[in-house]
Amino acid sequence: MEMRRITTPLSDDVVGELKAGDKILLSGTIYTARDTAHKRFIDTLRAGGSLPFEIKGQVIYYCGPSPVLPGRAIGAAGPTTSGRMDVYTPTLLSLGLKGMIGKGKRSQAVKDAIVKHKAIYFGATGGAGALLSKAVLSYEVVAYEELGPEAVARLVVKDLPLFVINDIAGNDLYEMGMSGYRR
Repeated sequence: MEMRRITTPLSDDVVGELKAGDKILLSGTIYTARDTAHKRFIDTLRAGGSLPFEIKGQVIYYCGPSPVLPGRAIGAAGPTTSGRMDVYTPTLLSLGLKGMIGKGKRSQAVKDAIVKHKAIYFGATGGAGALLSKAVLSYEVVAYEELGPEAVARLVVKDLPLFVINDIAGNDLYEMGMSGYRR
């Protein structure tokens, strides 16, 4: 299968063409955020505030990068387990979030919200943070600096290698893979 190149921000048209199992090279601006930042997003919204970046069309990478290496934009930048964000994700998808990057399965509520709001869940290879960091051209903390590696950061990436795990048709690459081994 050929690698498909896509660029952020994501549109409904691009997201609609992606299918579970597709290999992707993602370029453009993405944002890092883990569970503590996600909780702050929701608390801020409930208090009538706004998010620290425009979420429509954006992609959030569930990543807490390691310290910056000399001569590099970032340290290791591998994915964290996505399930910890599941309680917050449907709300963010309803506000226009179009993509998420992480590792591991998503809850049924998140998969349903992906279909409803025409979004996509990408998988990044766990344990390959040093390799993935080579796709990061720039790193800038934009919110919650006091959280250290869990702060929200804006990354500019070029050809970040990903797989489509969950698509807008409700397909799940994990389920597709396991079904081949069921009797």
